Amino acid sequence: MTDLLQRYDWKRLEQAASSPVHIRDNAQLKACAERWLTQPVLALDTEFMRTETFYPIPGLIQVADDEACYLVDPLEVDDFAPLAQVLSHPDVLKVVHAGSEDMELFRHSYGVLPSPLYDTQVGAAFAGWGFSMGLRRLVAHALDVELDKEETTSDWLQRPLTPEQERYAALDVAYLPTLALMQRHELEQKGRLSWAEEACAEVGQNVAELDEADPETYFQRFSQAWHFDDVRRAALRDLSAWRERTCRKRDLSRNRLLRNQVLLEVAERLPQTINQLDKIVQRGRVIREYGEEILALVKAAPESASQRPPAQIDRPLHYVWNKRLKQMRATGRKAAEKHQVLPEVLLRKRDLDALIRSCDDQGHYHLPPSLSGWRKPLVGDDLLQQIEQFEKS
Repeated sequence: MTDLLQRYDWKRLEQAASSPVHIRDNAQLKACAERWLTQPVLALDTEFMRTETFYPIPGLIQVADDEACYLVDPLEVDDFAPLAQVLSHPDVLKVVHAGSEDMELFRHSYGVLPSPLYDTQVGAAFAGWGFSMGLRRLVAHALDVELDKEETTSDWLQRPLTPEQERYAALDVAYLPTLALMQRHELEQKGRLSWAEEACAEVGQNVAELDEADPETYFQRFSQAWHFDDVRRAALRDLSAWRERTCRKRDLSRNRLLRNQVLLEVAERLPQTINQLDKIVQRGRVIREYGEEILALVKAAPESASQRPPAQIDRPLHYVWNKRLKQMRATGRKAAEKHQVLPEVLLRKRDLDALIRSCDDQGHYHLPPSLSGWRKPLVGDDLLQQIEQFEKS
């Protein structure tokens, strides 16, 4: 570990960020990718624009190895096969920070999910450094370095990029190898490295699952519509599925087409004319381009509900669970203290919700996947025993 920390010297990479290597053609990328394949650790980040599109538009890809910071220009390079080979190579650890959106960009734009993956935000939580730490806070905590404020308003599709943009982008990867190696050493000493690696792998898995999710099931995310009757649930199912497919096909953001609240209101009120629909949507462009499609789906809702009865939407938990949830959270806090893990990492709200809703027809509960891995011996088994005891009392 010491050798690797010396090899990936953050001070050297910090200096290199002031004069990053620009990759603007396929030959350059191929040559650099051949070098990156020999690296044990590679830091990654992306800059993109995503205001009115469904998918992120790549503006820049940043890479850091043990010698330099690289800025790959996706507006100039068009053959990313060499990079995809690096991203999927099992012997190269890819390091990101809060990388879910980066994973989405790599998957959609280049057809690959980086693996093996290590996320320094996830690692910081398992090491006890802090929960949901931003990169600036993480660098200050671990390296005592104060980064400049982020280029939050930057247009990453403009050319040329400013020197300030380029340095900011390069610094985003300059510190990551050191941060990852420091965390992994500490986690290995504490016996938690496998826990963190499992959680890091979930970052990519979650992106893949969301991308592959059936549009027909999207409506079940609208928990506030749990009380809708069959016809209104069918309308919500069909409208949200239509929106999902249309947005993906035409690369439109969901809100640009129909905001969630509008979608819910259309399904609830079931307008039967364009004028009625217009009063709900209040967007002339949407009505002109999609009004007839939307209205047809609404009018077909009764038949759709009859032919394809919509699934139920999970209703809010019964009030009896209020007290029980407090007891289960107390179990989680006790386990977190015992194992010296941040409570927010060990037990999340969605884990408890999934466990409570796992009851089968025989009245037995089952640990959800999120409580069946490294969390199972720490807290999962205790929670399962506790929730089953509730049913007996």
